[in-house]
Amino acid sequence: MEKMPSAKTAKAQNLGLDNSRHPDLLASIDMGSNSFRLEIASLNRGRYKRTDYIKETVRLGAGLDAHGLLTEEATQRGLACLARFAQRLKGFAPWQVRAVATQTLREARNRDAFLQRADRVLGHPIEVISGREEARLIYQGVSRLQPSELPRLVIDIGGRSTEMILGHGRSAQRTESFGVGSVSLSMQHFVQGRYTVEAFRSAQIAAGAELEEALTLFNRTQWQEALGSSGTVGAVSQILAANGITDGSITPEALRWCMAQCIEAGTADALNLPGLKPERKPVLGGGLSILYTLAMHFDIESLRPAKGALRQGVIFDLEERIEAARNHRQPDARDTSVRELQQRFHVDMDQAKRIRQRTLSLWEGLVEPAPGAPESENTRELGWASALHEIGMMVSHHDHHRHSAYLLSHVDAAGFSQSQLRRLAALVLGQRGELIKLAEHLHDTELMSQVMCLRVAIILHHARTDLPAQVATLHKGRASRMKLVLSKAWAQGHPRTLHLLEEESRRWAAHNSLQLEVNLE
Repeated sequence: MEKMPSAKTAKAQNLGLDNSRHPDLLASIDMGSNSFRLEIASLNRGRYKRTDYIKETVRLGAGLDAHGLLTEEATQRGLACLARFAQRLKGFAPWQVRAVATQTLREARNRDAFLQRADRVLGHPIEVISGREEARLIYQGVSRLQPSELPRLVIDIGGRSTEMILGHGRSAQRTESFGVGSVSLSMQHFVQGRYTVEAFRSAQIAAGAELEEALTLFNRTQWQEALGSSGTVGAVSQILAANGITDGSITPEALRWCMAQCIEAGTADALNLPGLKPERKPVLGGGLSILYTLAMHFDIESLRPAKGALRQGVIFDLEERIEAARNHRQPDARDTSVRELQQRFHVDMDQAKRIRQRTLSLWEGLVEPAPGAPESENTRELGWASALHEIGMMVSHHDHHRHSAYLLSHVDAAGFSQSQLRRLAALVLGQRGELIKLAEHLHDTELMSQVMCLRVAIILHHARTDLPAQVATLHKGRASRMKLVLSKAWAQGHPRTLHLLEEESRRWAAHNSLQLEVNLE
């Protein structure tokens, strides 16, 4: 008897997704400033089961030089770790893996060069996420693995940033990221691993300066329990429990005990405490300083380690994306963000709907999706760009496409990585005017094809009116030519639109990328 496919296998087949040797699993990679982590898990009816977990201390954040450039030595450490992760992920399809990078690559001026090499080594694209998106995903991991109906404060102290989240149930109500972490603070104030009273005092002042703006936003009246999801919190909790100071809860008194042990030892190398792992020693001073500053400034009497973290949040978010692609009634956080941005920037919703529908209709003529197949990520990106192409109108009607691109490059939008927002920005920047402004993208045939669909749709609806669905179709011609077929009867009745489309054809002819051929039938 033939073996029936599992529910997850059937889901993958229904999605039209790539075959996988491990169809029941999802994987996330958290490229933090101190450690890289690979998590592999299965989700069955909302129940989370870890299959594998690999953590490597990479200290990417320690490899930023005085000019904000990632050194080759740090780069090689990161690439070597990703190569080992790639070996473990053999047999995983692209849809099963999501890799995210945090503060170090948000800061690194040469991050694009690093990412090009890292993508090739890992075999999967790496997304640089904003601080607020990191915070949202952290809370998603915590809230799913440690559910509670109490208003809660969740803190994650990373290598170069600290995230703070106020949440209730599964909803993250406020998310912020601050540019101070255990690696950066340790490098600045505990030089060569030396522990002194003065070093702890200066580190706490520096941490307090970064966190001061959060005092009102996260004050004690806003939450009833405090959780910490980071490696810093876990490491300090283990030290306290192993030495019988607390049951693992982190209190101001317990933190003072930890700092006293450090000062007595004098250096990180000389510090030997039960529960303290060797790889944690170089960044312990900075982590303790941030924790003590948070405890005192935010009146945290007890901070407990959380079960969830960024890597689990990424897996839950990945599952939601898969479900959204399979079932359009299931929301994707990015769809919600697009609607919120439309409302915030007072987008003309009727025109946005026209442009989105027309753009995607033209795009379908180029990609010819299989019947019943879900929208690809590129199709979804084009739809989002179409829906948001006029957000710059809120700034100025003149050159609104440039304002739209700037806003999309810099906005915080839940669910989107910074990399994806930059791609949307490139699409809306190219919606009108000369193509030379997209010179760095002219070699990207897929993106330029998307730009062409968006530009043609905007021309067709330049009068901001509805048009019959079959007025225009777009197809691939020979070589790099795209064939736009217009209804002859309609075109003869709209000479101004035909004039604009012929001008558009001449614009594309001036570049050695794609060509646009206008035909009447």
